[in-house]
Amino acid sequence: MQSNYERLSIFVDGNNMFYAQQKNGWFFDPRRVLEYFTQDTNITLVNAFWYTGLKDPQDQRSFRDALINLGYTVRTKMLKEYYDDTVGKYSQKANLDIEIVVDMFNTVGQYDRVILFSGDGDFERAIELLRSKNTHITVVSTEGMIARELRNATDRYIDLNELRPHIEKSDGSNPG
Repeated sequence: MQSNYERLSIFVDGNNMFYAQQKNGWFFDPRRVLEYFTQDTNITLVNAFWYTGLKDPQDQRSFRDALINLGYTVRTKMLKEYYDDTVGKYSQKANLDIEIVVDMFNTVGQYDRVILFSGDGDFERAIELLRSKNTHITVVSTEGMIARELRNATDRYIDLNELRPHIEKSDGSNPG
């Protein structure tokens, strides 16, 4: 007998989404994200992961605590500084792609659907493999920040701006 509900996992590439939101000029509310994607009574949220880079161990502490209280599993990594030849200045990057993919595959038996908030093309192969396991993949990103490869590999692409009325932070403050 087949169940009448779909099991959902959400994976948020926090740094990637921070820049996407900054580009769009608005920020989303992590609570509203969970509420929006679970409003259908046939959907059960089994996992929600948030990945973010930190300048130091106390960086974004209250924001991370708030995410945990909402039910997110928060994964962090210290930011690394590197010289970016394309812009001619130093930049910082945490690069949590491996952690995201490991969590996706470590929990693959727990969900039927994935919502991935990222535009990073490095996820293309992981998405292809998950789809081969009959997992439905939705990628949320924004135009100009989603890799063509990722958009091609996914079952469904949603532009972040389409979700704005449903998930925007109402107080206007930045997330973290």
